[in-house]
Amino acid sequence: MLSVEYVKGNPMELWREWFACVAQLRGACSRNRTFIWMVVVLAAFSVRADLAGVTSFVRAFALKPSAYPRLLHFFHCDAVNIRRLTKLWTQLANRIFPVFKVNGRRVFLVDGIKYSKEGRKMPAVKKLHQSSQNNSKPPYIMGHSLQAISLLVQNAIGAVAAVPLTAEIHEGIVFVEAWKETLPTKMAGLGIEVARYLDESAIFVGDAYYACKQMITPLLEQGHDLVTRVRSNAVAYYKAPSPKVRSRGRPKLYGKKVKLKDLFEDVTEFIAAPSPVYGETMVEISYLSLDLLWRPLGRMVRFVLVIHPRRGRIILMTTDLSMDPLATIALYGYRFKIELGFKQAVHVIGTYAYHFWMKSMKPVKTKTGDQNIEKESLQYWRKVIRKLNAYQRYIQLGCIAQGLLQYLAMTQGAVVWDRFKSWLKTMKRNQPPSELVVAHALRASLIDFLATSDLEKDFENILKEYADPGQRPELKKAA
Repeated sequence: MLSVEYVKGNPMELWREWFACVAQLRGACSRNRTFIWMVVVLAAFSVRADLAGVTSFVRAFALKPSAYPRLLHFFHCDAVNIRRLTKLWTQLANRIFPVFKVNGRRVFLVDGIKYSKEGRKMPAVKKLHQSSQNNSKPPYIMGHSLQAISLLVQNAIGAVAAVPLTAEIHEGIVFVEAWKETLPTKMAGLGIEVARYLDESAIFVGDAYYACKQMITPLLEQGHDLVTRVRSNAVAYYKAPSPKVRSRGRPKLYGKKVKLKDLFEDVTEFIAAPSPVYGETMVEISYLSLDLLWRPLGRMVRFVLVIHPRRGRIILMTTDLSMDPLATIALYGYRFKIELGFKQAVHVIGTYAYHFWMKSMKPVKTKTGDQNIEKESLQYWRKVIRKLNAYQRYIQLGCIAQGLLQYLAMTQGAVVWDRFKSWLKTMKRNQPPSELVVAHALRASLIDFLATSDLEKDFENILKEYADPGQRPELKKAA
């Protein structure tokens, strides 16, 4: 295991905490040398100055070109168990972060992300539609479609963040046509698996895309609940009144039909309250809470209709009938935290900036959908699975690297600002720094850390073997 010596006030304070966390992921690697290469990759994720895939890892540590094929082999080999790594990281995040809870239950944020890929020999690349009001996003792209899960956490001063746990490519490849599942079904399966790692029921928060039977039913069967938004044309039903005289046949379940948006016409029954939305003060909202039957589930759910003075109207839904309406509003307000995490993952961490081609793959034509390989050979299947696993290892390590930066921001904020030797237009030193600031602080103290630390011998040997003195002589000397 990695061990470091801690001396108060020296530049290795941040790296000490970083390595103490990474050491707890050793169980995901079958060999110690594989684990050391994983440490190199995670450190490079945290300090690299550009997001050009594996080549940026080589530049981050000023390694020789011979290190490049070693890194490629690391992502493609089975010595790193992806499921085991995800489980260890989920359990570690649950321990080191102050977890945000509602009624004693953890909160997971779920959402999808589409990342453009121009490689014509990359499995799972397909034509994707982007529905966004952002002019910088084209309506259609060729890329990978992923779904992600984050854990909601909150520090002592009330700052809330979404720690990325995992993300998976959930469409683009069809192995067998009969095996195809909807994206909500796959998201529910991934969420149940992550929640099982912590062995407790949880609350999931997602947007209106996940307000469907395929997502909610599997969660309810495992004891979990969902908070989401429903579309404005949603309808529900009052429970049918019990008949005075029992007639033949099954008793009627659904009573009067209700168009939910019509309930906004009469605001006399709405309740005024201070806005519970994160970051809002001196704002008053009006809400109405109703427990109605929802036909897709065939059971009672709670609808919360909200009138916001600036954001307009919204209809929320929760499957937890005991949840306070204001808590439902507050939870859905935190949903944007996962989108903020996506922004950091794309522009700071480079979680999805992989460039792994498959030489034997048939080139993908532009504007095509899922790649159907049902009739391909078993050998071709194995190659596709190997490449998809390489993508998954890259993505999972990117999620872990981002989570570690968030951990340092929450627990070592003062030290991070002290080590941040750069400039920002707005530097709020009384608040936790962003992932960008933490990455700058780690980069500034990397050489001092390597020079003053007592690292494991394998890690030291890798740096000595692959460090290029022509690029950064001080790194070779430090190793």
